[in-house]
Amino acid sequence: MRNFVLALQHVLAMFGATVLVPLITGLNPGVALFTAGAGTLMFHFISGGQVPVFLGSSFAFIAGILTVKAIPGLGLEHASGAFLGVGVVYIVMAALVYFVGPDRVKKVFPPIVTGPIIIVIGLILAPVAIDMAASNWTVALITMAAVILTGIVSKGFFRFIPILTGVIIGYVAALIFGLVDLTPVIETGWLRMPAFTAPKFSLQAFSIIVPIALVTMIEHIGDITTNGAVVGKNFFEKPGLHRTLLGDGLATALAGFLGGPANTTYGENTGVLAVTKNYNPSILRTAAAIAIVLSFIGKFGALIQTIPAAVMGGVSFILFGMIASIGIKTLVDSAPDLANLRNSSVVFIILITGILGIMDQSVLGLDKVQNPLTISLTSQASLSGLSLAALLGVILNWVIGLIPDRVEEEAVAQSYSGSKVPSAAKKIKED
Repeated sequence: MRNFVLALQHVLAMFGATVLVPLITGLNPGVALFTAGAGTLMFHFISGGQVPVFLGSSFAFIAGILTVKAIPGLGLEHASGAFLGVGVVYIVMAALVYFVGPDRVKKVFPPIVTGPIIIVIGLILAPVAIDMAASNWTVALITMAAVILTGIVSKGFFRFIPILTGVIIGYVAALIFGLVDLTPVIETGWLRMPAFTAPKFSLQAFSIIVPIALVTMIEHIGDITTNGAVVGKNFFEKPGLHRTLLGDGLATALAGFLGGPANTTYGENTGVLAVTKNYNPSILRTAAAIAIVLSFIGKFGALIQTIPAAVMGGVSFILFGMIASIGIKTLVDSAPDLANLRNSSVVFIILITGILGIMDQSVLGLDKVQNPLTISLTSQASLSGLSLAALLGVILNWVIGLIPDRVEEEAVAQSYSGSKVPSAAKKIKED
């Protein structure tokens, strides 16, 4: 019973964020719960049951899903199909990590690249939050206040479930304002199969969604590092980063195959580990089983789908802002010299490319349909917005890294002036 209660805490910690993604994008919450639970079990199987993590819906792919959904002739099924492509990218990266080691792979995605990309993810989602909150700003503001106060004032376990608390309080406020229609809950049976959907494939959807995996893989590395620090183990060595990446990728591919959102390792559940001091991975597997059971309870799924847009808008307003803040923190913690054009050029290219991709082009006097920063891959596929920003950031940072830093060379050469070390500048040039 004790382990069941601990597992239930993990379900509460992941629940709000896991169902929020499908509610924002139009995917099915029941399927999201099922794929989160099944994906977590798959991850534990592949990683040898050694890493106490829970995999839930990834926020990084929201913008990509909404973009694909809005394209004529495409839909959510095509976004699901693209998640299979994301899984393939993870598999390839897992093999690369196995052969070359995790340290070399991490050098390709330094904070100067990942920080701005995370900022873009948060900012380009802001219009979605505002649109939902605008349906009733009073309820949205109540929801936002509940999330913020829970995160600031509460202590212990409740500090890790501000999203769920905000949704509950916002839902009560919506009931008072008469914004909730409980008819679907009344009409739905207690048991119901999750609404699984088969994926469809499109090069255009792949070009939009798959490059985002560049960001989520770094997120995975950070989460596994943090999880290991809490537990007191080096999961990079055992079971190995290649196995955790493989588990995460296959879980995402499974979600795409069944019509669920892409999965990612959840920091919320690592927070629960830190609070409870219980690091038994089997508890996370029990939580996964509970999530799967919940996905088959029809009335529970119907209740989730009655949450008004204003409530989701209030929560999203906070979450998307937090995503952008995490990107800023990533940059601040790495402390790059942004006065140096080598660094700042990578940052502003990513920010401008990513944000311009969703701007109203009429502001620039351009056709609203035609994005000025678009690279056509085929007649069906192109790169723009976040996906283009991510690729440009990685490539630009790599190219700049190949160019010798003359300022640094001159500084080192001057430090040798007057010393007995002959021709220091020449030696640097030869090196």
